Amino acid sequence: MFSAQTYKNRRDQIASKVGKGFILITGNEDSPKNYHDNTYPFRQDSNFLYCCGINKPGLFLGIDCESGKTILYGEDITIDHIVWMGDQPKLGALADLAGIEEVASLSDLESRLSHLSRQNASLHYLPPYRALNREKLKEWLDVETLTPSKNLIMAIINTRSYKEAQELAEIESALVLTKEMHHYVRDNVRPGMLESELYGVISGIAKSKGGDLAYGVILTKDGQTLHNHYHGNTLESGQLVLGDFGCETPMNYASDITRTWPVDGVLTAQQKAIYQIVGDAHTAAVEALAPGRSFRDVHLISSLVIATGLKELGLMKGDPAEAVKEGAHALFFPHGLGHMMGLDVHDMEDLGEDLVGYDEKIKRSDQFGLKSLRLGRVLEPGFVLTVEPGIYFIPQLIDQWQAEGKLKDFINYPALNSYRKFSGIRLEDNYVITESGSKLLGPEIDK
Repeated sequence: MFSAQTYKNRRDQIASKVGKGFILITGNEDSPKNYHDNTYPFRQDSNFLYCCGINKPGLFLGIDCESGKTILYGEDITIDHIVWMGDQPKLGALADLAGIEEVASLSDLESRLSHLSRQNASLHYLPPYRALNREKLKEWLDVETLTPSKNLIMAIINTRSYKEAQELAEIESALVLTKEMHHYVRDNVRPGMLESELYGVISGIAKSKGGDLAYGVILTKDGQTLHNHYHGNTLESGQLVLGDFGCETPMNYASDITRTWPVDGVLTAQQKAIYQIVGDAHTAAVEALAPGRSFRDVHLISSLVIATGLKELGLMKGDPAEAVKEGAHALFFPHGLGHMMGLDVHDMEDLGEDLVGYDEKIKRSDQFGLKSLRLGRVLEPGFVLTVEPGIYFIPQLIDQWQAEGKLKDFINYPALNSYRKFSGIRLEDNYVITESGSKLLGPEIDK
């Protein structure tokens, strides 16, 4: 955990932004996998962690905006729990670590919420993404439909978006281990291996320092499938393997890195040409990162490099700038350039992707490809984000666009026949926006 003062300062900032009323931050419970006592690995709610750092199930946090007092709600364990799980810190000891003034039982919380609901008082809570918390809130508030607080959502977004130095240190710690994971794959991939052999080792590396994987591992020969979590293929000579994976620290701060390797250790001429374009798009995006510039503009700068490079290869045609404006490049680059990152690999996405990544000035596009850009807003110092351009050859998408004659003035469809089995290449790193530009987080990870 960070210092008690850190968590108190964060809660004070959030309460000040909300202004009045009672704030409830729900922690998570153990979640059964296939029966009650066989649970998924516990993962605490990120907003709860941000506000108090306590990584235990079954807890709730209450903050009185007017007085600033915080209450930790939960139950101390019984001797029956101790027999099976060993001794655990009492609520009071946990509260002291987080600078929390008071502890109370869950029945006290239920009574307070019921009273606030009957009085139609100002109560602020976040949109619950787990069914158990959703049903608890409905029961305690005696309502059919929940109404999360927009004020609280925006207060947390406007606090968590700006990373403290100690948060950056946690992210860089995750990236040190992530480098080890990626270099293991680079050094050990070979024809005849199952993808799962590599997946098993990097999972162990992530867990070896007390943390875990930050998200579901993408480690696949079928890199054209953007979120491919299947690991059962046998790698063959001439293929590429795309690895998008990172770890989170014991304090749950994430990393998110992608590299693409040739299974044989050497790129073919065709692979090398595409890899160079992706690398150039990555470099152009990084050079464009700066406070005051929108990330949507950075995405479009990277997209123009991709369209220009593909035109030089004969896969696209016409004016590259016009092709990007019309969205033709999205046949090859159908996702966004990056997203915010921190306690969540897609930071604060549970609060609303558009609320985190967009604002009143910059709205999300509905154009294919560009609509998948999670972050479009103007960059500010303290933002941590990913930069991850890619080029993919998705046969089904190519066939559909070609059958429709879609954007045929910009795409050389006959030239794509020799790329149908190419798969895809993506390169991704993590950056923090500074007062003058940006800074790569963590160590250099070989490309």
